[in-house]
Amino acid sequence: MNILFVADPLESFKIYKDTTFSMMREAQRRGHRISVCEPVGMSWKAGARVTAQVRHITLTGHAEAWFSADAARPDGRVTLADFDAVVMRKDPPFDSEYFYSTHLLEQAEREGAAVFNKPRALRDHPEKLAIMEFSQFIGPTLVTRDAEEIKRFHAEHKDIILKPLDGMGGMGIFRVKDDGLNLGSIIETLNKEGAQSVMVQKFLPEIVLGDKRVLVIGGKPVPYSLARIPQGSEVRGNLAAGGLGVAQPLSKRDLEIAEAVGPVLAARGLLLAGVDVIGDCVTEINVTSPTCFQEIFDQTGFDVAAMFINALEQAVAAR
Repeated sequence: MNILFVADPLESFKIYKDTTFSMMREAQRRGHRISVCEPVGMSWKAGARVTAQVRHITLTGHAEAWFSADAARPDGRVTLADFDAVVMRKDPPFDSEYFYSTHLLEQAEREGAAVFNKPRALRDHPEKLAIMEFSQFIGPTLVTRDAEEIKRFHAEHKDIILKPLDGMGGMGIFRVKDDGLNLGSIIETLNKEGAQSVMVQKFLPEIVLGDKRVLVIGGKPVPYSLARIPQGSEVRGNLAAGGLGVAQPLSKRDLEIAEAVGPVLAARGLLLAGVDVIGDCVTEINVTSPTCFQEIFDQTGFDVAAMFINALEQAVAAR
């Protein structure tokens, strides 16, 4: 297959842990050809098809200078529908430009492109709001702009987490305990005087055991999660916030969640999703560019990238 990865600049990759890199490596190992573009390189001219300024690359196998240009295929502008698969791997934030990129990708779908994850599904599943559909698996949660409603939630649950709906990597997350210290100031910071919605959740003390990333590929769970364990006095387990990643077999509850949520997401065009679980509760469903492939492989030997490329090949063959 000819596979196009829509991603951040290649020069920004940390290949020792980058999930998109692990996908590329496995795809190349199987003989697939790799191309990349950035969202900024996509364009759609009236009356024409969606194209992108594309780099055709070969992975070198070296830590430094880890890719080189494919001499047989000069870089240039290519129609997205000419690829066998387009894999959307642009990292958040899910801002207006990401939103517009999904519309260009959806047009490419209408022209015949096979895009994973499906652009409409990316728009329809905001990573924090998506959990609300699966209320049987979440803890007490509120989404609101109303400061007084947040205060009432705190009065009921005493120890809470507040976070912006568009945050990533643990940014903008606050914990307020029973004393309510700085609650008013935190609400003002997050809801911008009622202009922005905030997610508020009951604090889950099981976070000390890790914020588990449960990966679901083609509707099926990867048998290991990566528990992101907060360090020191930090409440956030996110790797970007300094959390320690520890791979572990799925618990009975993890498996129950993944087997219920996974097929629903897959049926909507989400080939890959990362379900975040603290204790027994789902806290987020990541669909933009879920990670942790390499950490799980390095610690357990389970080849998550191979499972993903298997699912990608099957999805393309089924079209």
